[in-house]
Amino acid sequence: MNLLSRRSMLAIAAVVDVAIHARPDPVPAKALSERHQLPPRHLETLLQALVRAGILKGVRGPRGGYELATERRRITAGNIVRAAMASDDDAQSIPEPHSLLVDRVIEPEVKIASQAFLAHLDAITVDDLCMSADKAGFNAAKETADFSI
Repeated sequence: MNLLSRRSMLAIAAVVDVAIHARPDPVPAKALSERHQLPPRHLETLLQALVRAGILKGVRGPRGGYELATERRRITAGNIVRAAMASDDDAQSIPEPHSLLVDRVIEPEVKIASQAFLAHLDAITVDDLCMSADKAGFNAAKETADFSI
């Protein structure tokens, strides 16, 4: 089970791809879409969202494309996912990315993170939540309405 949307997965793949390939020239959107076997129209809106978030920088002109807006050590996957989730585009219309980068690098790391997330949730019981609610002042006696006449 993967907790990230296809859009988020593609956003991470695109940023990592740009980080790998942006020297010496920016990475054209067409090259990104070819490497990930996606129609360019699906990628462009996502790339623009990453530009608006300050993760990527768009370079115009015949040798234009995308490059990182900051040092790669300062960009986290969380930043990328938040930017992807914040954009208004329909995530269901984006096809699944297929590339060696996604299959061999990004997907395994995301699966590990997803497993850690689920493991954390598995450690929280309903009893734990009830005790937390009690400590926070959510008293069941106050919450219960009396409908007797």
